[in-house]
Amino acid sequence: MAKKTIRDIDIDGKRVLVRADFNVPLRDGKVADDTRIRAALPTIQYLLDHNAKVVLMSHLGRPKGEPKDELKMDPVAETLAERLGKRVKMLDQTVGPEVKRTVEEMAPGDVILLENTRFDPGEKKKDPEFSKQLAALADVFVNDAFGTAHRAHASTVGVAEYVPAVAGFLMERELQMLGDTMNNPKEPLAAILGGAKIIDKIGVLKVLIEKAEYVLIGGGMANTFLQAQGIDVQNSLVDEEALDAAREILAHEAERQSKREEKEPQLYLPVDVVVADEFAPDAEAQVVPADEIPEGWRILDIGPETVQRFRAPLRRSKTIFWNGPMGVFEFDRFAKGTREVAGILAGLRAVTVVGGGDSAAAVAEMGLTKKMTHVSTGGGASLEFVEGKELPGVAAIEDK
Repeated sequence: MAKKTIRDIDIDGKRVLVRADFNVPLRDGKVADDTRIRAALPTIQYLLDHNAKVVLMSHLGRPKGEPKDELKMDPVAETLAERLGKRVKMLDQTVGPEVKRTVEEMAPGDVILLENTRFDPGEKKKDPEFSKQLAALADVFVNDAFGTAHRAHASTVGVAEYVPAVAGFLMERELQMLGDTMNNPKEPLAAILGGAKIIDKIGVLKVLIEKAEYVLIGGGMANTFLQAQGIDVQNSLVDEEALDAAREILAHEAERQSKREEKEPQLYLPVDVVVADEFAPDAEAQVVPADEIPEGWRILDIGPETVQRFRAPLRRSKTIFWNGPMGVFEFDRFAKGTREVAGILAGLRAVTVVGGGDSAAAVAEMGLTKKMTHVSTGGGASLEFVEGKELPGVAAIEDK
């Protein structure tokens, strides 16, 4: 269902409380990557252009309900001020009398950033008192933090119980792009899934098996499927909890394949892999067939033949959804599969949607973000959305 956005309400002179996703990496007290800050700028600028008083809030890191100097929002305020080209007043608390007084004294066009919402134990508990104190700062609540939309926290859901809630532009685009990918894709639809933990993605995988023409599996997920096929993957990471589900999916694919007139597969697994003698960036490595892993070695990437095998269905596809790297991307020696898949997607005319997380980081590192149709800001949120789960942060936004 379509959600109300900032275009649908009067914000002239109003106090607008915006939940942004400023959970950015820090290095030496500075913002190391400002992608998420830049993603919030269109919403903030629209509010300023329409005479609003803008109060921003976000979490940063995992402070576990208590203040931590290294997770204060000051570096975010500094970078945000540079990107906006105007002053951003940084408060040293999230709620309280001083915060309330400062907000009451705001003039249209002012921007305030509250301290890290997770410094308060009431944030993750969706504590009603904390939610009310946040809501008291606002005439309108704007949720523009898709990356935390799958969390029912005070700053994403609790506030919306006390003031009208609408979506910002980033939230709107995420819902539109992911919604179209799953419900109205240009066909054929292909899905690429990777990453380590398959048990979290079984639900997504089952949905995509039904909706996509092609499902390509790499990364740690593929190890579990190879083992489910009876292949000895030696010391490779395997999600034991997910083996039965993998066998079920393989059986479903075999049955479906037997009924298809054309013999092109739907499910693509690695045919060759890059293996290492230990889990280390400088480990000895070699390329071997997926069913011939040397004793005591482990799979850390997909091989070149697998990349070539993946290329054909991707070229035939009109829409592609990708979540999860093809190998241990943080080790340069085992990042080639992920980079090559990203390169293939960047060269296609298809609608390419990257589902956040490590795959988004890989695309950014290669400078290919602008070559993709959409790179989601939420890894976990995008997966739950694709699976068809209701996201609490989205449900709390008013319907049109």
